[in-house]
Amino acid sequence: MSQPKITDEKLVIKGAVPLKGELSISGAKNSVLKVMAAALLTHETVEIHNVPHLSDVSVMASVLEDLGAHVEHLGNVMRINAAHINNTKASYELVSKMRASFIVLGALLGRCGEALVPLPGGCSIGKRSVDLHIRGLQALGAELKLDQGYVDATCAKLIGREIMLDVPSVGATENLLLAATL
Repeated sequence: MSQPKITDEKLVIKGAVPLKGELSISGAKNSVLKVMAAALLTHETVEIHNVPHLSDVSVMASVLEDLGAHVEHLGNVMRINAAHINNTKASYELVSKMRASFIVLGALLGRCGEALVPLPGGCSIGKRSVDLHIRGLQALGAELKLDQGYVDATCAKLIGREIMLDVPSVGATENLLLAATL
């Protein structure tokens, strides 16, 4: 077998046996978790395709159901209807299992004008605070306070504006976008 040839555009490998067949690619967990949280922003049913069956997806579904949404995950299709959100306090037991579930803070605040969300857990990737989330939401006009492990957020109306984060943060950016959507 010859050595791979590397060009600026591609890697060419010539082997003795041609590759053939099909490969199904599972949906991206990190993307679907954000789309699930975004479903809180509408009264319409949201249908998401290619949703992987993973524990983090199940945890987020439980968080949404605890807030009053109806979640159905059949095959690789998930349907979420958040028309009847009846709770703006996210469960400590659920949110502490997965850091990404903290993203419901922005969606609840944007839709309901209030949210009580536990500080995130479930992540062992170094120390990552939520300061950027809090300062960004305050810049949009929210009032936030930390109380016994919860972020208590309220707002009469969020105000759109340019926000510069001190350091890049995907999670804070996502939370701010969800809050500012409506």
